Amino acid sequence: MDKKNLKPFIPSRYFMVAGTFLLSMLVYVDRIGISVAKEPITEALQLSDKQFGWVLSMFALGYALFQTPLGILSDKFGPRRALAAVVSLWSFFTALTGAVTNFITLFIVRFLFGVGEAGAYPGISKAVYHWIPIRERGIVNGINFSGGRFGAAFALPLIAIVIDSLGWRNTFFALGILGILWAGAWYYLFRDNPEDHPRVSAYEKEEIMISRSRHGVEVKSKFAVQSLLESKNMWLAMGQYFASNFTFFFCLTWLFPHVKEQFMLNNLEAGFYSSFPLVAGAFGNMFSGWLVDKIYKKGSFKWSRVIPAVIGFSLASVGLIASLYSGEIITSIIFLSIAIFGADMTISPSWTLCNDIGKLHSGAVSGTMNMAGNIGSFVTALAFPYLRDWTGSVTPFFILGAVLNLLAIFFWLQIKPDISIKFKIQNTDDKLN
Repeated sequence: MDKKNLKPFIPSRYFMVAGTFLLSMLVYVDRIGISVAKEPITEALQLSDKQFGWVLSMFALGYALFQTPLGILSDKFGPRRALAAVVSLWSFFTALTGAVTNFITLFIVRFLFGVGEAGAYPGISKAVYHWIPIRERGIVNGINFSGGRFGAAFALPLIAIVIDSLGWRNTFFALGILGILWAGAWYYLFRDNPEDHPRVSAYEKEEIMISRSRHGVEVKSKFAVQSLLESKNMWLAMGQYFASNFTFFFCLTWLFPHVKEQFMLNNLEAGFYSSFPLVAGAFGNMFSGWLVDKIYKKGSFKWSRVIPAVIGFSLASVGLIASLYSGEIITSIIFLSIAIFGADMTISPSWTLCNDIGKLHSGAVSGTMNMAGNIGSFVTALAFPYLRDWTGSVTPFFILGAVLNLLAIFFWLQIKPDISIKFKIQNTDDKLN
């Protein structure tokens, strides 16, 4: 019997997920490094908190503006070449962060770093669409994004130790080398479609191809920005993701310096406590992904996306408000962990929704949603230091985040994941069965 026709003990697509999980870890390790290095960087370059806020926001702006273009790139050239290219690009600018000499050069380098990282998750989304059956996408998206949270959580204390040992400049050089190694391995081992990979069995190829779409059929269509702009689902997805990122990006940028200053901690202590909300976020991702698939398998397509997101935004809102009433580090971290657990519960349904409504254009659709989300990140990076400076308190920032989360619940209740974006069909005969 031909072994290639047998059901594999471990499906090959799970090895692809392992690769994207590691990439997600790398994304956030590289991203959070600058937050941990805030003190030595600001001292070396003589930066104020507001200037550092602009540095953080420039990453978010570059990341946001290039989401859709690099999502289109992944759709056009495939995630194999696109991800290898963008990971190499941002790894170069990660390393270059260690060579900056003043505010302007740091400002520019972090913007270009953000441009490179913009291609990461749209590329992953495109890979998920081609390799993962629809019944497994919730948990796979949850696993992928949990990688980012685990990466950031481990990076907080680990990078603090490395910076103390090697200095902040050498730390960024080392992170750049890690990215180049991942890019080379991905290009060598991955293929854009499972049907083109020599190590995927015929059984698994057929299983994936007939279950990529909810209806078992893929129709080739032509991408058009106008189609995105005319989709109500697209605008709702963008709005709710803005709120999700507004909450989470605080954890990624200002949480470490905030708890360090408020509770008078050293680097290692601040990194230790700041890692807990990120770990909570990782479990929020995985729980939500499991819940998405569980509800879907029970036959409720719409609510499998809506219910996990609504629960998540509710927890995020409650956690942010409750954290205002905690006067010591442990209760503050507990409530912020609830908030980030909730915010990250919204990630899997959001990216699964992009596969639902974007189909073969999942890269561009997910990139557009992520663009709006990272405009939220851009706002967060500036809103926290400016609101604190204007009011003398962090309370307005957390109230604003809670209100945005409640608004996102309203958006999700209007989303219809069964209505895909209407791109122009290229040829009615071009179907993949």
